[in-house]
Amino acid sequence: MPSFTSHDGTELHYDLLGADLDGPPIAVHAGGAARHPEYLGDLAGLDSVRPLALLHQRGVGRSQNPADPATAAWHRLGEDLEALRVHLGLERLDVLGHSAGTRVALAFAALHPARAGRLCLVTPPPGWLVDTPSDSAELIAARRGEPWFAEFEAALAEEANATTMAQRRALHPGLAPMTWARWDARAQAHEQLGTWNLEALEAFFAVPLEADLLPVLRALTSPVLVVAGGSDALLGLKPVLAVADLFPHGRAVVLDSGHYPWIEQPEAFLDEVGAFFTPDPITPTDRPRRRSHSRSPAH
Repeated sequence: MPSFTSHDGTELHYDLLGADLDGPPIAVHAGGAARHPEYLGDLAGLDSVRPLALLHQRGVGRSQNPADPATAAWHRLGEDLEALRVHLGLERLDVLGHSAGTRVALAFAALHPARAGRLCLVTPPPGWLVDTPSDSAELIAARRGEPWFAEFEAALAEEANATTMAQRRALHPGLAPMTWARWDARAQAHEQLGTWNLEALEAFFAVPLEADLLPVLRALTSPVLVVAGGSDALLGLKPVLAVADLFPHGRAVVLDSGHYPWIEQPEAFLDEVGAFFTPDPITPTDRPRRRSHSRSPAH
């Protein structure tokens, strides 16, 4: 099982998929936060394009708990990606982050902009990055006729009064249907994958951000791809699309999915993300900034 020692001596593990392929690995950071990366699978076969190094966040899976819990705050976890880059012997590190994992990917890019390669942000939480008004309420209202909607409303009301990450995590089953375009058997089965580590989850948000990362991110020269789910009602669509406009070389693609586009739209996801991580002579500014897919989901 591959592992390495990070900046503070904490031993971290990663799963290496597609190890027989040529090319440097893409570092992958799961969301949750603090969710075991098994829920990512092989990202719709992205390991057939490039090797994938799926990092186990400190305190999650096979990775050690740090001696200092403050090092597990999301804006400090970027240093673990830098340590992974050094371990892999790469001049620049390409990173894919999902959901809360996009915070870590961007922390790495802000802390080490000269070392950041291509960044793929899959359904990133936009609130800390942009002030675009959310269309979440409209997307939620469109699902009002669903049989699970009453349970969702009750969980959403309880979440407003939750005071700990553990309480919010306990409400997730009631909120989960709204993160999918289709709350079917496939979605329900996927929700059972990838356990959360509550200690690491609390630590993820425990330390306030020490410095404004946005000025560095606005000047970032790395190509950035934002993958949005058109039915990701809890995040909304408009603010997620606006995240791409933050970056000089950012673009967005909208898939007919919720929060897990590689599950609901695997072919479209692999088309877009695989092409993004396969460098070609086309520069980021030559590509259309936004594209939309409306394919029927694969079954």
